[in-house]
Amino acid sequence: MDKNPEFRDLLRLIDERSTAFRTAVAAAPTLDAPVPTCPGWTLFDLVKHLGGGDRYWAAIVGAGPADGPPAEAAAARAALEVPRDRDALLAWLAASTRLLLSALGEAGPDAGCWAWWSALQTPRTSGGVARHRVQESAVHTYDALLAAGDPQPLPAEVALDGVEEFLFTCVATASAWPHKPTAFDFHTTEGRSWRLTVDGDGARSTRISAPTAVAGEGPDAAGASVRGTASELVLYLYDRIPAESLHLDGDAGLLDLLRAWEPEE
Repeated sequence: MDKNPEFRDLLRLIDERSTAFRTAVAAAPTLDAPVPTCPGWTLFDLVKHLGGGDRYWAAIVGAGPADGPPAEAAAARAALEVPRDRDALLAWLAASTRLLLSALGEAGPDAGCWAWWSALQTPRTSGGVARHRVQESAVHTYDALLAAGDPQPLPAEVALDGVEEFLFTCVATASAWPHKPTAFDFHTTEGRSWRLTVDGDGARSTRISAPTAVAGEGPDAAGASVRGTASELVLYLYDRIPAESLHLDGDAGLLDLLRAWEPEE
């Protein structure tokens, strides 16, 4: 699984994870169940967030290229009406996913659109949106399953792309790293690895074939190295599980600096 998912696979994965999310919501004892990984939220709040996000991004993709969030997307978010009845809520959620998939399908993978992330490593296109929405749907499905008392790891197909997607989308920046230059390595037990380099030119990531040195040892060593399953790495990056759940080498304090960093752009 060394290749990134094709656009059609991204649409399939959005549909699959959204279906799994709805199944978790349907099985939960109550919509008022707290979501431990989203402090202060109930399961109902989580449904509103994911479904509203589907509608928001559907409007963004449909609006095409823009310098900021298009008016259509802002209007869709402002007019959000979510039913409290569970059956009606699930129907609303399914319709939200259909709107997103329809907008993405009509646009195709290369259509430009506004996006909040830097275009340094993830393009501001419908393909970039689709790739990110797979991970949003997958991580929030984990949240919903946890709220229902049945947490499950992310599917390998989703998680293996999810580590790279997070590093390319949520971390990549041209803003200067305010500390001593260093690198972070992320290794999956499934065999895929990445190196995140941070310095005065910002942050960017690349795949690496295998660990080249123990963290902190040798000229090519990373300052800190994290190893776990792809699912564990994604959940760690999204702050769902603690670093102690993974195998760490090197300076763990660097990971705290990375998590606390707020680039200017």
